[in-house]
Amino acid sequence: MYYNVFGEKVSRAKHKEMQNAAKNRRELIAAGLFNRRDLMKMGLLTGAGYLVAKSGLSARFGSLIPVAQAASPPVTPFVDPMPIMQVKQPVASLSPTPTECPNTAINPANGLPFEGRTRCHQAFSQFAPQKLYQVSQFAAQLNVSSSLPLQTMWTFDGTSPGPLYVAHYGEPALVRNVNNLPPIGQNGGFGRPTVTTHLHNGHTPSESDGFFADFYPIDAQGNEVLSGGQGQFYDQHYPNVLAGFASTDPPNGDVNESLSTLWYHDHHVGFTAQNTYKGLVGNYIIFNQFDTGDETTGFHLPSFPDFDIPMIFRDAVFDADTGQLAFDLFNIDGILGDTFLVNGVVQPFLHVQPRRYRFRWTNVGPSRFYSFFLTNPNNLSAVNKFFQIANDGNLLPNPINVDRVTIGVAERCDVIIDFTGLSGQTFYIENRLQQLLGRGPADPPVILPAGQGNSVLKIIVDKQNTRVLSAGGAGSSDGSTDPKNNPKYYPLPDATAQPVVTRHFEWDRLNGQWSINGRFVDPSETRFTITQNTVEHWVMTNLSGDWQHPLHIHLEEHQILSRNGAPPPNFEFSRKDVMRIHQNETVKLFFRFRDWTGRYPVHCHNVVHEDNAMMMRWEIQPTGDKNRTP
Repeated sequence: MYYNVFGEKVSRAKHKEMQNAAKNRRELIAAGLFNRRDLMKMGLLTGAGYLVAKSGLSARFGSLIPVAQAASPPVTPFVDPMPIMQVKQPVASLSPTPTECPNTAINPANGLPFEGRTRCHQAFSQFAPQKLYQVSQFAAQLNVSSSLPLQTMWTFDGTSPGPLYVAHYGEPALVRNVNNLPPIGQNGGFGRPTVTTHLHNGHTPSESDGFFADFYPIDAQGNEVLSGGQGQFYDQHYPNVLAGFASTDPPNGDVNESLSTLWYHDHHVGFTAQNTYKGLVGNYIIFNQFDTGDETTGFHLPSFPDFDIPMIFRDAVFDADTGQLAFDLFNIDGILGDTFLVNGVVQPFLHVQPRRYRFRWTNVGPSRFYSFFLTNPNNLSAVNKFFQIANDGNLLPNPINVDRVTIGVAERCDVIIDFTGLSGQTFYIENRLQQLLGRGPADPPVILPAGQGNSVLKIIVDKQNTRVLSAGGAGSSDGSTDPKNNPKYYPLPDATAQPVVTRHFEWDRLNGQWSINGRFVDPSETRFTITQNTVEHWVMTNLSGDWQHPLHIHLEEHQILSRNGAPPPNFEFSRKDVMRIHQNETVKLFFRFRDWTGRYPVHCHNVVHEDNAMMMRWEIQPTGDKNRTP
């Protein structure tokens, strides 16, 4: 029996047609002559993703492209352990020594400038790096499942996800990213070897943010080099300071704006989906005097690393014939996989102790939304509650007792699950949100019955509990909130200040691509400029029909003031950096812009939409504009 990626039965002939079409698509792009946008401009491709039947290049392949892909090869689940991300260790020094302005000296080993950075660090002296890191990006053969062949992934230090950065407020860091990726002709059919790494949700100066046009390697004239990374590096400076440290309005550096769970990924304009799908992702977590990583202090959250575990979720498609990771370059709606990975392994298992754990969940896409439940396979009717303690990179004012969490692409959610008294039992992290198309789930959402969703992680409660549970933290062993031990985290910063301008953004579909206010991304065009140390309101309206969009704004977090005029739900009573905008919805946001100047983007984080023009550049400067519809 043959299937497509949506689990629908297809004939042997249809399966062969899908495989041939996928092969043709890869061959068309592999030559490096065209990308999807080129084909659309040439009139060879429709907005729905079909080759046009006309003479020339299109006729070579004979038929229209099927909408679906063939299903991945069958995989035996829960036979491989879930990898625990290795903590990245600092180095004593870097050679050549980091400099405030770009190191443009020519490296005699490759004839390129040593560094691909083109702008000086804004606060290199003010927040001198106390920790130095060097990470290499290169292709490596990785095992993602015992049922599949080794995969050629693009990695940080040979792993995907990459190493886990553990930061602390008050300890500025510098990360040297070294590009050793292979030439464009050795990319296996997709991926761009010029990269820029974005620390998602970092309160980061523009030149270190991973701006979408700051990719490298580049030559001495600033031109993109596609013949491989060749060891050129880019130094990114992460001050690890509280937002508002340079604000003209108190409080300055408000601890209530502390971050916790961040992630990093490639952000090359037009190729983010391909490069992240190929493996260039990882987590970055940050502690302070309250969220300490030690459950005997501060907020008493489970101790890192034993009981505080980051998890990166993604879905993927593997070629039915070769078993190799496949990416449909012609899909513009959004790519859905039929195979689910946690920390780079397909449907792994995890052994835990009968005690509280903090799980940090990150959805890296490319296009799927999740609603995660805790499912007991021996009691499918049970409602197994746990606590949501964070939304995106931010602890909530209070933990919320929930039976599920829903996260769009690039969103994060920290949860506390208490396995006390459950020794010998098995649970699954199960996605029960039905999503049939890359454009997003239905609205209202369809939630599948327990046991009928996608079980992505098996959790076995059988390790010996070697530590006594501390006081504090979220919840008790019966899943309820103990009123004698009800924790409080950071209160929300005030959001009542009047905006200097209210800007309006319409997210829509235009001529087969994705647009903001009727226009496509242009890396060289600044669409609007924000005045530093001011408050703005942004009104986001989704005009794209049946599509949902997880919208991400760099630099500053926002608070959701309203959804269609009504207050947001309790789990969005928080600071956020990604906001899901549902079908035909209008959402109003509050921003306070401070500290850094320079260029940043706003974009959809369904990375397929982002790569097909749903992004714009804005800047923050001492003096800005009041353009209401940029």
